[in-house]
Amino acid sequence: MNAPPEVPTFFDLMRHAPTVWNAQKRIQGQADAPLTPAGESLARRWGRILQGQPYSRILSSDLGRALATAEALNSTLGLPLSADPRLREQDWGRWTGETLAALMARDPRPLAAAEGRGWDFRPPGGESRRDVWRRGRAALVAAARRWPGETLLVVTHEGVIKCLTYRLTARRFLPSEAPLLRPRHLHRLCVAGGDLTPTALNRLSLDPVRNP
Repeated sequence: MNAPPEVPTFFDLMRHAPTVWNAQKRIQGQADAPLTPAGESLARRWGRILQGQPYSRILSSDLGRALATAEALNSTLGLPLSADPRLREQDWGRWTGETLAALMARDPRPLAAAEGRGWDFRPPGGESRRDVWRRGRAALVAAARRWPGETLLVVTHEGVIKCLTYRLTARRFLPSEAPLLRPRHLHRLCVAGGDLTPTALNRLSLDPVRNP
């Protein structure tokens, strides 16, 4: 096998636009809900905000809400678009479709115990955050091998973005930790020589209020 390229490949990670289940505060995991009309409009607005960024292509999760976001913003950007299932959201197993409020109302102990495990958080029947970190990292390293030296826009999910950035900044993934990532921001990572490193977290706001 050839050695991984030393030339750096950059990835700007962003979360998909809001969905119907987001509005209902339901856990989506790897199930899918459509973007809301406001979410569709917001995704198109993001495409206009991102004009002028040096992206050569878009890499997306293969879940419908991420692909819909990528396609909406790509109506302006017009870039090659690829999907990778390794960028899917964490599988929340039997908690998929639930709300956190409903889980807490039934019995708060299982959720509290799971959250206290940090990186070993695993919903019943789902996958752990360590699993998400491993497959997310593998997706970016593979993309760097395929498109060395390029800058890619990555449309994925909050859980994936947190697993990647928290691991690279030595976070324990516990509820007591202060927030690291600002909502609706891009977070830049770099792959060089097979190593994944953070370059600039919260590097660019996608808030339309701040980008009129």
